[in-house]
Amino acid sequence: MARSVALLLGVHAHQPVGNFESVLEDAHARCYGPFLRVMHEYPAFHFAIHISGWLLEYMLKHFPEEMALLREMVERGQAELFGAGFTEPVLASIPVRDRIGQINTLSHFLAEKLGHAPQGAWLTERVWESAVVPALAEAGIKYVTVDDYHFMCAGKQTDALNGFYTTEEDSRHVDLFPISEALRYRMPFSAADEVVGYLESLAGEGGQDGELPAAVYFDDIEKFGIWPETYNWVYERGWLRQFIEGVLNSDVIKPMRYADYHRQARTKGVVYLPTTSYIEMNEWTLPVPAAHHYADLVAQERQHQRYDVTKPFVRGGIWRNFLMRYPESNWMHKRMLGLSQRYHSLPPDLQNAQMLKALYEAQANDAYWHGLFGGLYLPHIRRAVYHALIKLEALLDQVEERPAIEVLDLDLDGHDELFIQNGSLQAVVKLNETAAVVELDSYALGHNFGDTLTRQPEHYHRKIHATGEHQSHGEGITNPHEQMGSKHEILPGDLDTDTYRKALFHDSWLDNGDNIQIRYQQDGRPKPEFSGFLPGGDAAFLRKQYRLEGNALQVTYQALDVTGVSGRLRVELNLAMPSCDGPAGRFRLQDDILGGFGQALSMDEWQELFLDDDVLGGTLHLRSSVPANYFSYPHCSVSQSEAGFEKIMQAVTMVLEWPLEQLVSGINLHIEFIKNK
Repeated sequence: MARSVALLLGVHAHQPVGNFESVLEDAHARCYGPFLRVMHEYPAFHFAIHISGWLLEYMLKHFPEEMALLREMVERGQAELFGAGFTEPVLASIPVRDRIGQINTLSHFLAEKLGHAPQGAWLTERVWESAVVPALAEAGIKYVTVDDYHFMCAGKQTDALNGFYTTEEDSRHVDLFPISEALRYRMPFSAADEVVGYLESLAGEGGQDGELPAAVYFDDIEKFGIWPETYNWVYERGWLRQFIEGVLNSDVIKPMRYADYHRQARTKGVVYLPTTSYIEMNEWTLPVPAAHHYADLVAQERQHQRYDVTKPFVRGGIWRNFLMRYPESNWMHKRMLGLSQRYHSLPPDLQNAQMLKALYEAQANDAYWHGLFGGLYLPHIRRAVYHALIKLEALLDQVEERPAIEVLDLDLDGHDELFIQNGSLQAVVKLNETAAVVELDSYALGHNFGDTLTRQPEHYHRKIHATGEHQSHGEGITNPHEQMGSKHEILPGDLDTDTYRKALFHDSWLDNGDNIQIRYQQDGRPKPEFSGFLPGGDAAFLRKQYRLEGNALQVTYQALDVTGVSGRLRVELNLAMPSCDGPAGRFRLQDDILGGFGQALSMDEWQELFLDDDVLGGTLHLRSSVPANYFSYPHCSVSQSEAGFEKIMQAVTMVLEWPLEQLVSGINLHIEFIKNK
């Protein structure tokens, strides 16, 4: 029989919940639209496509012409739709019942809007844990795609990864297709004829029952137009057309839908994969210095030309490490788990679609991790998760009243948190020595003002001033994984890291040039009252108290025993303002605009300030009962993205200082949250 190979080509389209509309418009103009229009011209070129539910809703509303083309391609048997969780959660990170619900929601939506319920599913970020198998099977999914690397980590050889395998968990099973790393790194970066030639080299003799070896590709559609250089390369210079026509003109390559291949071929046997994701993700999950050690080990293996053999065993971390690395990610995750439990514990007649939609949006993966695509580092992506969490919590509180004060160790770090809420606001106080507020929610504004990011060392920081621009050579373009430019000028000081959690009402004592952290002890549970101590001091010298009053939070500081004490109190507030350093946010004192949030500001004898934020749709009114020395500045972090290193504003850091004598009579700091009418 003639040598041949089945090309199983799939693309994955996704945008984070809460992403800017301008980003979605640009993505469609440079990628989604042209890709679908070109594919529609070639009915014989079969392919698979996965579009996350939130993005698909947007595209159906705003780009009906291209969606009509996609539906036509589905109806004529050219395109196969793949499912997943509706909001693109990492399935392993959410409760089992939400896994099934998320998958079913997208499957039903695809059947309703595009006329086809999927048999296959895209596995978000290719994060594999065997525990997801029962949920996939329960939701009617027959097969999923993971990287060939997953199989290599189980001891499989690459020449055996030209079909699909079967795995099981708890008596349920699904089939697994191994995505070719060699194809991922070639498409669309290598010349079209080179990729076609490579595919032809994979051809083999078909069996008597018609089985073919398969070349498996499933990767981000954004590589076809959004990644640097790709729009010009893929569309203007014609790579996609050249590739499609090269495949269709080949006597060897047979483009097929996964469903058709799965129907005619047989499993290559049972396989059990370890918990892992793609190679780059496994690196990104590691903290410094482990990430440095891992990168050095990989470099050593490459230098000795052993890496192709040893890479399955020179393995990085796992996706859940992000919850360990970043307290902000872990906190969001545990908040989501707690609210999921509350929702599912309600009687069915009290549950509603609004609650479920908010829960699923809070499970969207992007805000929980960081790598080349910096979701956790992007404030608007985290804000979308908190908006959903706060909305869900408010809806749950309407049907199931909560105590005004609760104490629990939500984030499992060994320190309890004190939740105080009055239906309008919620403040979460960390019951460690800081007694700082780590979450401050306005239900009317749907925003957590404590949603900032503590700067920590990242592996890629050591590359910023050590590596120049990568230049591609020969025919083709550069893969962003292989280059790193810079969107902003990064100075050495921008890489400073924080020695404490960036929160609200983090207090210290200034004396003779020393900045000493005040140690707090709770006066009595569950009261939000704390006694402050200085190092070496046995007697409390300061009392701190939180109180919610309608739409305002009041924090009171009162001196106690100040014998032998001198100096002044410093209070730091890290306020997450949605407009960040954009033009929609400004400091105001009555009718005078003092500047934007991205600017430094200082005032003597300060007592009052307004923070207007058009993105928030509201204003914060801060005032102190006695004058303070005030200064503020933008709190920024440095992260990497596919476009290069970038500096991102995370919060407005405000520092207030009062001398000891003002504490004797007490200080009241008042923050009111005002929604625009």
